[in-house]
Amino acid sequence: MLRVGVLAYPGCFASEVFGVPDLLTMATHVAGPDNAGYEVSIISPRRRVVASGGTALAVSSLREVDILVVPGFEFSPRLDVDAKLASLSPEIAAIRSHTAAGNVVVSICVGAFLLAEAGLLHRRRATTSWLFADELARRCPGADVRPERIVVTDRGVTTTAAFTAMYDFALELIREHSGARVARTTARVALVDDARSSQVPYVDARLLPQPGNEFSRRVMRRLDQNLAARYNLAALAAAFNVSTRTLLRRFADETGQSPLDYLRSSRVRRARHLLETTERTVAGISAAVGYRDAGTFAALFAQHTGCRPSDYRAAFRRGVR
Repeated sequence: MLRVGVLAYPGCFASEVFGVPDLLTMATHVAGPDNAGYEVSIISPRRRVVASGGTALAVSSLREVDILVVPGFEFSPRLDVDAKLASLSPEIAAIRSHTAAGNVVVSICVGAFLLAEAGLLHRRRATTSWLFADELARRCPGADVRPERIVVTDRGVTTTAAFTAMYDFALELIREHSGARVARTTARVALVDDARSSQVPYVDARLLPQPGNEFSRRVMRRLDQNLAARYNLAALAAAFNVSTRTLLRRFADETGQSPLDYLRSSRVRRARHLLETTERTVAGISAAVGYRDAGTFAALFAQHTGCRPSDYRAAFRRGVR
């Protein structure tokens, strides 16, 4: 019997508290009585816990478990993260105590920030929601943050991407503990994708903090307005009355990338939108974003998103009206 404890704390997402236990319960039914099951408990160093949204949670006192799951919390733009983490010192102490005993710890989404505060991510590979990966890397410079990954495990510490990535972790756990057949069947019963490997296709760059200042934004705007045009560095520099060398230097200083890198990313963003919302062919979309050779475009698209254009459309296509 594998003992799994979910660490509940004030303001945690209730769905992330119950998501893993519910999928493990389903796996137990799928596996049948002859397969070793899971003993799941909701634990806390506090006597009373109210989750995000005002949901009161029934919790048990801290106990020894084989795997400790740390859910995420509401990470709003106005949140004082330092104050939030300071208020969770009992939970962070519990995380440290759990790992000191050599047991496994798992974070869901921004639960990784609690692991970082506990000192567990230093010199480890980790992930979190793509939306907050830069902030995690800033707060924990010793961590090797992999924002493209859905689940990362490094020496007994597992971190996951946002929200539904808890199911990706749970399926991995079921696969290891109960076997591939049980994991596969559980995924189908629950309508959960058991073949995801990257969160890149889900990234919406419009939600990320925009780098740069006025000069680079003007360059970006011009590139965005001419996605289908052939990239011409000399002409671009002339449009802003600077040398090519100055353009490259100033753009890199402000954004950390080259204009061509930005253009490629912008073309992929536009292609993603067209694949999601139109019936245009891949070749037509390729031409619309500046690539006459659909093969070259497909390779670039796969490099940026982790999947081919046709696979992306199959996964993210919206109804066309």
